[in-house]
Amino acid sequence: MFVVTVLALDLFVLHRKAHEVSLKEAAIWSAIWVALGLGFAGILWAWRGSDTAQTYLAGYLIEKSLSLDNVFVLAVIFAALAIPQRYQHRVLMFGIIGALIMRAAFIVGGAALLDHFHLVSYLFGAIPLFAAVKMARGGEHIQPRRNRAVRALSRVLPATGELRGQRFLVRDRGRVLATPLLLALIVVETSDIIFAIDSIPAILAVTTDTFVVYTSNVFALLGMRALYFLLVRAAGQFRYLQPGLAVILAGIAAKMLTADLYEVPAWASPAFIVVVLAVVAALSIRDSRRAGTPADPRQELGSRSAAVPRHPARSVPTPAGHAPTGAAEGP
Repeated sequence: MFVVTVLALDLFVLHRKAHEVSLKEAAIWSAIWVALGLGFAGILWAWRGSDTAQTYLAGYLIEKSLSLDNVFVLAVIFAALAIPQRYQHRVLMFGIIGALIMRAAFIVGGAALLDHFHLVSYLFGAIPLFAAVKMARGGEHIQPRRNRAVRALSRVLPATGELRGQRFLVRDRGRVLATPLLLALIVVETSDIIFAIDSIPAILAVTTDTFVVYTSNVFALLGMRALYFLLVRAAGQFRYLQPGLAVILAGIAAKMLTADLYEVPAWASPAFIVVVLAVVAALSIRDSRRAGTPADPRQELGSRSAAVPRHPARSVPTPAGHAPTGAAEGP
């Protein structure tokens, strides 16, 4: 009921009219969502004990840290489809609603497999390890216009060549047409499936308590929109994000693959993630000071995409709301 109330408040009250989210607004909402996420850990500590709270915190930190990289993937989707910033919040909002539903199915199914087939734990341990290797080595650039779901939709539902406000569907001369916003939403949803394939096994390596896994996902996802608008403006400062996330995924994979040999304490996972992120932040700040802060950190986004793509089907983008050179106004 809390989640439904928050989503309804956000969609029908706070962001009923499309507008560009300012840096100040994004920072305030990011702080609020982080506070709520950590506050829920305190509730779990009082309600179900320290072990449950620590496993929730580990899952929350895993999802939150991976969200840092997913932010840049979302930005390349918006840039490639020429979606202005004032409409991006609406796409992200519906994208998160879809992600909450899909991840519930992923989590329940994954936990059931682990409960009934022990050997699946090795498969789930291999998935984040494979993702860590791919993240460290880099991969191909994401191309939203070649997304299979978008191409399938275009066969049955023609698309307009331009935006029609914040509408996903429009009627023109008796025909129902998709707008670029709907195409962006489809790419965001299909991309989240890839995100979930990386993150869900990593969290299930920490705990198979579906309530803990899902709530950690919920609080991380609900804060992702504010995080997106906050971090996309300073993407060039995260110089060591990719190797840091690769280390986190590799550590989580090692925990699951060696679970039969050694049981890692509940507090070790969140402590490990915090230490890695702290080192990443410290190294990034040090290099930024040495090189000098760019006039507009968003200009660094393009250079990051060539250097450190995240996934074989994903990459780090050009700034959100700024179409790449030669891009059309609509798909």
